[in-house]
Amino acid sequence: MSHPTPHLDAIEPKLFRQLLGCFPTGVAVITTNAADGRPAGLTCNSFSSVSLEPPLVLFSLRKASSLLRAFVEADTFAINILSQSQDVLSARFASSKVADKFEGVAWRPGPLGTPLIDDCLASFECRVHARHEAGDHEIFIGEVKHMTTGSADHALVFYKGAYMMLAESLRKLVLGGQLGTADIDEAYRALYGTLLRLACERASDAEVDVIEAAADEIEQHQGKDALAQRIEATARFFSSIALAGHNEALRLMAQTMTTVLRERMTHVIPARPRPEAFPLRRKVVQCLRARDAEGAVSALDELIATLRKDSGVHDEAAVVPAPAEG
Repeated sequence: MSHPTPHLDAIEPKLFRQLLGCFPTGVAVITTNAADGRPAGLTCNSFSSVSLEPPLVLFSLRKASSLLRAFVEADTFAINILSQSQDVLSARFASSKVADKFEGVAWRPGPLGTPLIDDCLASFECRVHARHEAGDHEIFIGEVKHMTTGSADHALVFYKGAYMMLAESLRKLVLGGQLGTADIDEAYRALYGTLLRLACERASDAEVDVIEAAADEIEQHQGKDALAQRIEATARFFSSIALAGHNEALRLMAQTMTTVLRERMTHVIPARPRPEAFPLRRKVVQCLRARDAEGAVSALDELIATLRKDSGVHDEAAVVPAPAEG
């Protein structure tokens, strides 16, 4: 008996990229020698191990990359795994605006002659074992011929479009009570005020629906045993506003603020139910639907002030405020 083929929606590239970002990855600089002998390199988080016997690793490179030819023509390449103190190197080798990536960078040729960057956590020098075409990328598989260990620092980790060390640092500041309430209130007003203005111009009706659904969910999870669900719904309310603003840089900043939000609501101050905030979130949604930017920003300011009121947090207490409690 045959079964009908289920309808599958097309994969939306932007969402696909965002969801891939949910998987934390290390960051490496892949290096080789160009045909003229000059060192070449780029930042990559597609590095992966393949086999122990023989020792094989891989990375993938966009076909549109200006360095594709250099890697295709080379017999060797090296994987240089970056530490969290080498985020500047990551940005340098990822930038198309830097003509000579190796200028001012400490490196040395490995036994195979491939550039090895100093002070990395580890470096793997490889001979090309195989190369495969895969969609808009080329996959390079290398057999490790030489490897070195270096710094004892922590790894540089990329997660949801940002270095995880930033989110982790913020988490520690929150738990340590080292973030001033006035500063964080101002940051929420500035960031989400800007995002609301953009959303009034750019958001689709469906995106506003998602924001309203998150507000509905906050109201549904008001019991004492519903803190976890309320925290997640609150995070969705603000992250949906960030998505509706259609500005990738501001969205990444909003992700960082969500880290502060979750830690604050979970560990710093009990996020008690705040039914007086319900109509204010509704007002934000209504203003978004009406494309009333000033009204949306005003409602956000009132929401923050209301959530702050009687929260038990004062400016001199140096802890994170409550711009998003239940």
